[in-house]
Amino acid sequence: MPTMASKLTVSYFKEDVEHSIQGVKTANGYQFNGESNKVLNLATLNWPPYISEEVCNHGWVFQFTVALLVSKGYQVNIHFFPWARSVKLVEQGNMDILFPEYFIESTAPSDVIKGKKRRELLALSHRFSGGELALMKRKGDNFQLKSDLSNLKGKMIGVVRGYQNTPEFDAMMDSEQFSTIDAVNELQLMKLLVAKRVDLIIGDPEVFNFSVSFSNLANQNKQALLNGVEAVQPALKYNHLYFAVSKKYTELHTLLDDINLALLEFQQSGETDRIVNTDSKCQLNL
Repeated sequence: MPTMASKLTVSYFKEDVEHSIQGVKTANGYQFNGESNKVLNLATLNWPPYISEEVCNHGWVFQFTVALLVSKGYQVNIHFFPWARSVKLVEQGNMDILFPEYFIESTAPSDVIKGKKRRELLALSHRFSGGELALMKRKGDNFQLKSDLSNLKGKMIGVVRGYQNTPEFDAMMDSEQFSTIDAVNELQLMKLLVAKRVDLIIGDPEVFNFSVSFSNLANQNKQALLNGVEAVQPALKYNHLYFAVSKKYTELHTLLDDINLALLEFQQSGETDRIVNTDSKCQLNL
């Protein structure tokens, strides 16, 4: 049952009227609009600065998601897990929405249900704002990425278990053209890179920085990680974000229509930009 501890307020504007929703912490996450019988269970991860239990207001993706779904009358229950577990829960249909997800190629295989493609199990919403995806190297390393990624062959690369990257990178990974070490999160990848356990790591540079900054490491160790790593230029791509809805959700098409309409409404009214920019100022004030 929800408790009144750890209250969290999400606000959004609709037709120039401000709406504020009071959330409550539950045993496994956070609940908003608990009076609604249109119940959604969402699985996510700690992925600062976009979404995390450790950052201001839990990050703009958290605020945006709650506002978006509550604006369409849903009860929102957000649960934080390691990413691979979140993927498993939604692909199996034990939770309704996986977020924030990168675009999933039609050929991407499921790691959860053998013989299935991920798009057979999940339906993607329209896209919303995201961030860059890049390779990271140790500072001073003279590695320069070729446009066809051919010089990744034979490398040892750190990846977060269950993440989508780019179609080209993932195809090379699936065909074992380079070796990989799986990590549970970006902080572990940073440690692997600085310790020279891997040659490169892949992810969102902003997430790498925030994951270190908001970790429990001593300040000296944080600085060692942040100063010891740099992004490979140019970035691989800009990745938009998506909501991935379980195809086992009984009102799948209605839910997707509601999400996509709300995304359009928030974009056209400027509410998406307002939430992103408000959170950016919040982060700067930490």
